[in-house]
Amino acid sequence: MAIREILPEHVAPLLAQGSVFIDVREDHERASGQAEGARGIPKAQLEADPFAHLPDRDASIVLVCQKGGRSMEAARVLEAAGYTAVFSVAGGTSRWIEEGRPVVMPVLSDDARDFNERYSRHLLLPEVGAAGQLRLQQSRVLMIGAGGLGSPAAFYLAAAGVGQLRIADDDVVDRSNLQRQILHTEARVGQAKVASAQATLTALNPRTRIEAVAERVTVDNVERLLEGVDVVLDGADNFPVRYLLNDACVKLGKPLVYGAVQRFEGQVSVFDAGRHRGHAPCYRCLFPEPPPPEFAPNCAEAGVLGVLPGVIGLLQATEVIKLLLGIGDPLTGRLLHFDALSMRFRETRLRHDPDCAVCALDLPFSGYIDYPAFCRAPA
Repeated sequence: MAIREILPEHVAPLLAQGSVFIDVREDHERASGQAEGARGIPKAQLEADPFAHLPDRDASIVLVCQKGGRSMEAARVLEAAGYTAVFSVAGGTSRWIEEGRPVVMPVLSDDARDFNERYSRHLLLPEVGAAGQLRLQQSRVLMIGAGGLGSPAAFYLAAAGVGQLRIADDDVVDRSNLQRQILHTEARVGQAKVASAQATLTALNPRTRIEAVAERVTVDNVERLLEGVDVVLDGADNFPVRYLLNDACVKLGKPLVYGAVQRFEGQVSVFDAGRHRGHAPCYRCLFPEPPPPEFAPNCAEAGVLGVLPGVIGLLQATEVIKLLLGIGDPLTGRLLHFDALSMRFRETRLRHDPDCAVCALDLPFSGYIDYPAFCRAPA
């Protein structure tokens, strides 16, 4: 028997004759209501092992989804598996509801309802879905800095549902920060930046745990800060910390999402040499030595357009999420430049340096160095 597409009005007679009614949408989709009499089995789960859910291949089976497309796809899979009487509801649950047919609300815990509602737009993306969102929820990210880059990145990583954000920064909120460091407010001037960040982000998404570490990153604490994290986001504003982070990430095999801003320009990349030795470059492959301080002034000396860290920080957050989910093409081996005045992006290809002092293939880690002295910066 060929697959038949039926209207919602034809479902009730089939159910009265003993047909099995299955809603193949995802759990979060059914949370807003499903056709009365339907049993929820996500499409992928049903297709993976139809016989586990439907042992009788001669039974009459009615499938419904949101609009009718996925139920028809699932029906074809069942037909190919030997099922002889499969029906798909045209127009799906949307048409069912439009026609005023009875709908039931699945019983969900408060936590499940919050999860489904909060991340509903992620859950609709096949590249994320429930499995990807749970992966984000189980992830841990270390953010160095709660300033210009860390502020927008932290907002979106918390909103996206990263399970734990460990934020390290020993600075306090200054009024001059408020032009670009959007985690903070006038009322928090003088407060530790990590405490301010924790308050803001917890209010945004209480599901994300914010670990506030009021410390400057040094050779003495860097490995403790990196312990247990999946990705490191570099929001530092000085070369000694950047080189230290790079070396530690290479040693410990952590991907490092780099960002930097100055005046009207910024850049972003992903350095993942620790996990891909001999292939992916590290920060030292790009900058074997730091520039003299007079040629690399910080924001306090050179100034910065307030919105610029927002652009770069959001690009960093995007790369972090891609790395956590294992989707897309990360900026590994690519340096993305942004010029705000001309509103142009350009890309530079980066190659692994086979003679790199830190990530050369089979080169043992030689230990941390005096990074302020290496960068000719004051201790």
